[in-house]
Amino acid sequence: MLKDITALVQARTSSKRLPGKVLKNIGKKTILEMVLSNISNSKYIREIIVLTSFSKSDDKIINLCKKKKFKFIRGPLNNVSLRYLIACKKIKTNYFMRVSADSPFILTSLVDKLSLKVKEKSPDMATNILIKSFPKGQSIEILNKNIFMKYYYKFKTKRDFEHVTPYFYRNRKKFKIFSFRNKTNYKNINLSVDNFIDYKRSQYINKKLTKNISLKKLIKLYYEFKKI
Repeated sequence: MLKDITALVQARTSSKRLPGKVLKNIGKKTILEMVLSNISNSKYIREIIVLTSFSKSDDKIINLCKKKKFKFIRGPLNNVSLRYLIACKKIKTNYFMRVSADSPFILTSLVDKLSLKVKEKSPDMATNILIKSFPKGQSIEILNKNIFMKYYYKFKTKRDFEHVTPYFYRNRKKFKIFSFRNKTNYKNINLSVDNFIDYKRSQYINKKLTKNISLKKLIKLYYEFKKI
C-alpha cells in the first residue's frame, strides 16, 4: 500500500532554551507549519497528526491546529512515548513516522526515500539516526505500529519515555532495522531550532532558499551564515 505511514509530529511550547519556538515565524509560516508543509508533500504519507501535551502552555499549539485544520492528539507532557502509544491506538496505518516540530527544513525527498525503503523492505523500523550522518533537523524514524505498541510496555528508563526510540536501539538485535546513511557525514551540522542563534540562522536560510530545496543547498547556506 503506497500511503501506509502516518506522520506524528511531536510539538511543545515549553522548550527551556527557546520557549515557544515551534510557534515562532520563519518568513510567513511558523516553524511547526513549515514542518507539516514539507511532510505533506510526500507521496507516501497518508495523514499527519501533531502530538502535543495536556499542558495549558500547549493550548497555543491546539489553537493553531484548529485554525489551520491540522489533526492533533494530546497526551502527557513528560511521557512523550505515551503520546505515541495513544496515537498508535487511533491511527489506521501500519507504520508511523516520528519527526520533531523544531525541524523547519525537513526534506520531503528524505521522507520519501526512507518511506520507500519501508514499502520495499517492511522493517520493524527504518531510521537515519542509528548511525548519524545527516544534520540535526533531518532526523526521521519510521516504526511498525504494532511492534511499538508491544514493546512500549518494556520501556523502563526516563530516556525511553522522553525520547521514544532508545529501547529499540539498545535492543537492535531483536528487531529488523533498516539504517539509512548519507554519503557525506553532516552529523555535526545543526539545521534544527534549539536556541536563538539557530532561529536567526533558520531565518537567514529561509530567505535564501528557492523552491528547489536540497540538502546540498541547506549545507551551503548553513556555512554562509557562519561567516556573518
